[in-house]
Amino acid sequence: MSTDPQTYKAISSRLGCVVVIPVFNNGNTIGRVIADVKRYADTIWVINDGSTDSTAEELAGTDGIRVITMPVNRGKGNALKTAFRLAAEEGYSYILTMDADGQHYADDIPVFLDKAASFTESPAGQACLLIGARDLVSENMPPRNTFANRFSNFWFRVETGHRLSDTQSGFRLYPVKALQGLRMRTSRYEFEVEIIVRAAWRGIRVENVPIKVYYAPEGERISHFRPFRDFFRISVLNTFLVAEALLWYYPWRFLRLLNKENIIRSKESNIRLAAAMGWGASCAILPIWGYQLVFALFTAHLFRLNKVLAAVFSNISVPPLIPFILYGSLMAGAWITGSAPVFSLHEISFAIVRQSVWQYVAGSLMLALTVGTAVFLVALAVLGIIKRKPEHA
Repeated sequence: MSTDPQTYKAISSRLGCVVVIPVFNNGNTIGRVIADVKRYADTIWVINDGSTDSTAEELAGTDGIRVITMPVNRGKGNALKTAFRLAAEEGYSYILTMDADGQHYADDIPVFLDKAASFTESPAGQACLLIGARDLVSENMPPRNTFANRFSNFWFRVETGHRLSDTQSGFRLYPVKALQGLRMRTSRYEFEVEIIVRAAWRGIRVENVPIKVYYAPEGERISHFRPFRDFFRISVLNTFLVAEALLWYYPWRFLRLLNKENIIRSKESNIRLAAAMGWGASCAILPIWGYQLVFALFTAHLFRLNKVLAAVFSNISVPPLIPFILYGSLMAGAWITGSAPVFSLHEISFAIVRQSVWQYVAGSLMLALTVGTAVFLVALAVLGIIKRKPEHA
């Protein structure tokens, strides 16, 4: 892989990539950031989001950039929305965003461009949103940043079912065309959380790429993050995103996997199709966390059941439902063993499971049998309606 900056200027141009740097009162660092970026990109937009310090003067004296000025500060999310709109209008394919405070290293730009090129030039041509993954134990990393990132990573997994190691880095590469038409409700820091969740819901691949990060010493660090207000806004956003995930995304994803080829046009009997669904649901509850899908596929193959349906129904153990599965298993186990429950739903965890392992194992087996039977009966009834002339196995 070449490390020549001129090579990456050519790659950036070929990919149709514009580097976007939102800035708010970073007059002391924005000049150096732009100078570093110029080594790797020719098309650079700086969005001055209502800065009141020396930022405007610094930008006025800098050649080779496009400055987009917001009269008043309206938030990073709004600045990025403006960049997305202009990039789409002018035919750009990618936006690469960097922070203006100097924490990102421009020599990491090739990491994003190489990854984007590999996706763009692949036969599938799949769109990918890339997020720089920082070393969260690096020197001078503010403790609140580490906590906020872990908090955000957890909720991203709950809302999408996907795992990322860093969801808050502002060093990102966005696929412009794939994101067109995406409805965004936020306009400040929380925008960067919302857009990756909605991108994942749309089917855009969201991945991390490794980057370096520099955090200035405490006395020199400039941050516009307002701990209480911004954390509250992000928490409210996650509340709504979790609700959307449970009411829309997960049901839609579930139904999408149940395609016509595996149900309506299947030559298998209704009983065998319903059995595959019931078996998959049972496997999802068995006390073999991390291996439910593998076990469902292997046993479906042995029993000659529909492996796709078994695999789909084994995925009911998604993060939002895990506490309910654990709680139901422990309650069933308490009933079987005659023990009094010493836990409640809001405090359920794997630590409590470890304290009552045999109660949990017995209860999960009973719950798996109950849920599997219920799914089998409901599926059989539904199939009798939508697949009126089943062929016998």
